[in-house]
Amino acid sequence: MPNRLAHETSPYLLQHADNPVDWWPWSPEAFEEARRRGVPVLLSVGYSSCHWCHVMAHESFEDPAVAALLNEHFVAVKVDREERPDVDAVYMEAVQAATGQGGWPMTVFLTPDAEPFYFGTYFPPEPRHGMPSFGQVVEGVRGAWKDRREEVGEVAGRIVADLAGRSLAESLPAGDQRPPRPEELAAALMGLTREFDAVHGGFGGAPKFPPSMVVEFLLRHHARTGSAGALEMAEATCTAMARGGIYDQLGGGFARYSVDREWIVPHFEKMLYDNALLCRAYAHLWRATGSDLARRIALETADFMVRELRTEQGGFASALDADSDDGTGRHTEGAYYVWTPEQLRAVLGEKDAEFAATYFGVTEDGTFEEGASVLQLPDTGDLVDAERVASVKERLLAARAERPRPGRDDKIVASWNGLAVAALAETGAFFDRPDLVQAATDAADLLVRVHMDWQARLHRTSRDGTAGTHTGVLEDYADVAEGFLALASVTGEGVWVEFAGFFLDTVLVQFTAPDGTLYDTAADAERLIRRPQDPTDNAAPSGWTAAAGALLSYAALTGSALHRDAAERALGVVTALGGRAPRFIGWGLAVAEAALDGPREVAVVGPPDDPATRALHRAALLGTAPGAVVALGAPGEDTAEVPLLRARPLVDGKPAAYVCRHFTCERPTTDPEELAERLRP
Repeated sequence: MPNRLAHETSPYLLQHADNPVDWWPWSPEAFEEARRRGVPVLLSVGYSSCHWCHVMAHESFEDPAVAALLNEHFVAVKVDREERPDVDAVYMEAVQAATGQGGWPMTVFLTPDAEPFYFGTYFPPEPRHGMPSFGQVVEGVRGAWKDRREEVGEVAGRIVADLAGRSLAESLPAGDQRPPRPEELAAALMGLTREFDAVHGGFGGAPKFPPSMVVEFLLRHHARTGSAGALEMAEATCTAMARGGIYDQLGGGFARYSVDREWIVPHFEKMLYDNALLCRAYAHLWRATGSDLARRIALETADFMVRELRTEQGGFASALDADSDDGTGRHTEGAYYVWTPEQLRAVLGEKDAEFAATYFGVTEDGTFEEGASVLQLPDTGDLVDAERVASVKERLLAARAERPRPGRDDKIVASWNGLAVAALAETGAFFDRPDLVQAATDAADLLVRVHMDWQARLHRTSRDGTAGTHTGVLEDYADVAEGFLALASVTGEGVWVEFAGFFLDTVLVQFTAPDGTLYDTAADAERLIRRPQDPTDNAAPSGWTAAAGALLSYAALTGSALHRDAAERALGVVTALGGRAPRFIGWGLAVAEAALDGPREVAVVGPPDDPATRALHRAALLGTAPGAVVALGAPGEDTAEVPLLRARPLVDGKPAAYVCRHFTCERPTTDPEELAERLRP
């Protein structure tokens, strides 16, 4: 019989609706039930495409004996971390503080007042590698709650007090809420240089995550300073990832991370946010260098998002699972993507299979499990036959399409769709792909129609065209605003600037403290044991620095000193952390580069169907000045939504472009080449 999760909309929660565990969704009623019964709460946090979440569910939560123990002695609460990032952030901070590590599934035991007292992540069904079994953990917690409840309460109280004392605002230098200076950005670059993997690209060791936000900083730093080292690190990293197993060599798109430092074997789940960020980064790399590889990867990743993640409503689904049926009824990680030499021969025949094995690095021993290989592009010297490669890829992709497909988490997350809007709009504009711009517009329309209420407040998620019940967090407002501003620059439709302004005004009112620091949840959001506040990047830009970037761009388009000041105060955290932890505040560093450059403001005015207008607009979009904003308008058009366009006449009856900083403009130009030159460092 289904449990309470059967009434939820999250695909992750629905995956547990038939568990024998009597799950509750996160709700006041769950904690009231724990108080009524006098039992602790088991909080289990995960997400739909999480491999180990599925493993623990099969091993423990589907076990009737474990379920009986949980149902009798606990109130079990299941949370989708993608739906409730605030709950996840608060308790993950406690897990990391207590154990020195984190991850999902996250397993936390709480008092009925939601105070944590015991932590962990994945627990096996039997003791293994020094880890207790989940059953042992449950019995231990039950015994402690029964026999030492006062001690448990004291532990929980100390943990909550410790979390409450971790005030980020107090740790920042007093009175130093200013953007980084050039020398501080140079110090951040030096820090990245020390951590750069000069052999394999990327930063640090295994596991290795795609550093999309750091790449954006490196490209902007190169554009501002001409630093060859910054560009070399960006190019080497992007090339290594594009040629590695982390990139799907047949269907496009990136996996979540590489388990090794060489980018060979990925963790196979594909996330919308990774692909949106990387699509934009490769498009920007092409803009800076003209690289054919960067162009191909940007377009293939955009096409992957539209083909595999787009929903009927026009938004973009959250993720594809790592696991799928391997053909025997067993769900196995990577089964959809890996190949053996025998499988190549079955599809391609002997000669083409031999060619493909060399080209894609498929060996008899394999690079993955059970002799299978992850496709990559090793250095094969002169083995390049474009026509033959295209034929091989087409046949392998068709054969792969016959395999059981990975599951798709089809909920729409506002922030991740904002990132996708920005990536698809710019990629479509750069490479003359109006279909990609239209896909970005459709997703933006969905965010307005479904996710935004009449007060311009955002819902975090939707599914099947219906908004979820959870309110948006800071990253939702910031990333949607960022996406809308990028879309406005590409389409010239000022309404997207207006919508971005609504969301950024909410950031100023609901998420900003008097000292200019930012919180991840709104002032009127549900009260948790701590109000989360994290300025560092995780898999996507932090809400804090994403808000700084959107505020800065909006101020450049509108001339709003209020939004500019808020952006500069928010960048104070980059000043404090950029030199110490540049890998983890890459987007903040990229925004700081834009602030240092101006950012430059480009107003293009002319009839929209005039080829001269289009040429100026394209030159503006392809300018490499860090964080430059572009406004496009027709002469005589109402410019209320975009003040940058006000009083910008044609020049001798010709379309013209105005390059400005802080609304102070150089003489206008009608020459696209001159405009391009002005938008270089």
